[in-house]
Amino acid sequence: MLTMTGSLKVLNSLKMLQFFVRWWICVFVLLNLGAINGQNYRTVRNKILPFSKIVVDSLGHGNFFTIQSAIDFVPSNNKYWVLINVKAGIYREKVTILSDKPYIILKGSGKMKTWVEWDDHNTTAQSPTFQSNADNIVVKSISFRNTYNNPINTNPRVPAVAAMISGDKSYFYRVGFFGLQDTLWDNHGKHYYKLCTIQDAVDFIFGAGQSLFERCGINVIGRELGEGFIGYITAQGRENPGDSNGFVFNNCNVFGDGSTFLGRPWRPYARVLFYNTSMANIIQPAGWDPWDSSQHENNITFAEYGNFGPGSDTSKRVNWITKLDLETVNMMTSTSFIDSEGWLDLNQRF
Repeated sequence: MLTMTGSLKVLNSLKMLQFFVRWWICVFVLLNLGAINGQNYRTVRNKILPFSKIVVDSLGHGNFFTIQSAIDFVPSNNKYWVLINVKAGIYREKVTILSDKPYIILKGSGKMKTWVEWDDHNTTAQSPTFQSNADNIVVKSISFRNTYNNPINTNPRVPAVAAMISGDKSYFYRVGFFGLQDTLWDNHGKHYYKLCTIQDAVDFIFGAGQSLFERCGINVIGRELGEGFIGYITAQGRENPGDSNGFVFNNCNVFGDGSTFLGRPWRPYARVLFYNTSMANIIQPAGWDPWDSSQHENNITFAEYGNFGPGSDTSKRVNWITKLDLETVNMMTSTSFIDSEGWLDLNQRF
């Protein structure tokens, strides 16, 4: 008859055995992907599916305990879609997808159920909780938060990035980005954000990405920073007039508290369009701030078209706001603005 101690040892041994079995299944699948066929996905009854699935569970009911260990397990120069399914919970870790690990689907259990949190702040480039440097990345149903000064605490307000996106052809669906300053560094590449939430007070979304935000919630938390504080939603980084990048907000919702500008130019040819977007009465009447581009406002493309709500009144906007023609508006608000190759249709089907 087993003692209590003996029973626990047997139970723990079984758990370890189960873990290693799952781990070796992952090894077998990933090592044999190249032998399946020349496609980087598989189809089952007209459904597009990844070749393999890895489960991350902080409680130990998966293949890995941490998200980063699952990403590290994906082979370098990966050519086949791999699903990393992250169970509900709070994951206290920094997560990086290196540039040589494309075709990863990172899927949580819900935007308010699966959280990745860290609190770096020493430099903007070093601080992101999540960094995605690879092409062809899909992220769904998960939230990233830099906790250094969000929720509001006694720490000084400094740039503390929640996510930095540098890869091309990246798709984010029902993803949350939470911070206080410089939350989403949309650094480089073509990106599509759908039904996402971005919460911040200063330069929410900055960088030189070529990105379309559709039906996203932009939550301003400026009141927490004190009476008279004015924030900025965008700080776009287009460097030259021939660059194709820019931020487009289509059918979004700008809400929250305090007061904010729609944006300021981080680089001399910044380009931002708000289209058919609901704006609460937190928008500064002038709408936009020239920052360091004073006297060079004619280089900037800051535009609004068809917006509604008390913050959308353009009668007191800066006199250098851009008046785009309908053809340009239609071009920028279409998915063709970020996708002329057909990558988005595939990525959305996972």
